[in-house]
Amino acid sequence: MEFESNYSSIKNTSESAAWSSKLPQGLDLEVSHHPITMRHIANLIIAVDRLKGVEGVTMGTEFKDKDLFNFLLESAVEEHIVLELESAPPASRRAAGFSSTSQYECSVTDSENKCWVLMNEAMELHAMMLQGGSGYHKVHLNLSTYVTPVPIETEARPVALGIKGSNLYLSCSKSGGRPTLHLEEVADKEQLKSISQQSEMVRFLFYRRNTGVDISTLESARFRNWFISTDMQQDITKPVDMCQKAATNRLTTFTIQRHN
Repeated sequence: MEFESNYSSIKNTSESAAWSSKLPQGLDLEVSHHPITMRHIANLIIAVDRLKGVEGVTMGTEFKDKDLFNFLLESAVEEHIVLELESAPPASRRAAGFSSTSQYECSVTDSENKCWVLMNEAMELHAMMLQGGSGYHKVHLNLSTYVTPVPIETEARPVALGIKGSNLYLSCSKSGGRPTLHLEEVADKEQLKSISQQSEMVRFLFYRRNTGVDISTLESARFRNWFISTDMQQDITKPVDMCQKAATNRLTTFTIQRHN
């Protein structure tokens, strides 16, 4: 058998010898030393398959342009599918949820410069103005940052907020039919290092979205569109609580000052 082209062919080269050794006795193969086109490669594949007795190849030795197009199209689609499957994250990674990466100490003040103060008896955080030497009442927090295998938010970062020197963490859960802010004791802090997206522990997570230099909002990861907020009135001490973004009597932007 001989493969023809518009170029001159050279017989008895090392390439021809390598291929000829694989062909039945009495058959010969010529390899062109000119640039090989995709059509020549496709013709060669079909011819070798026929010589090997591969079933399903019934066309003649002439490989038409339409056949070449179909052959390349099928190959391209198949490769595309393989790449998509390889790039998809494993099920175990998709189910991993939130993973803690770092932690640092900080304090929080609202846009009216009111500080968060811990009221031990009521187990609540209150926002109030601190004058002169009363700054020591300001609560210091341990802010833990989280990542997810597949980011849920592109402009927000999941965080957990714990009272420094204690096992108390801010959480958001429903009370009286609406999301409210709570202080909960977490005996085993290891539970907060990895949190499944379907877990009840998501109540401890908030999305921190920066709206300026060190200015952020804190949205509940469990109840979207509900934000940590303080009362607008400065002369009345009220608990830090949750509100929806549209609330006109609440402040939802905070300065988060890092201390280390």
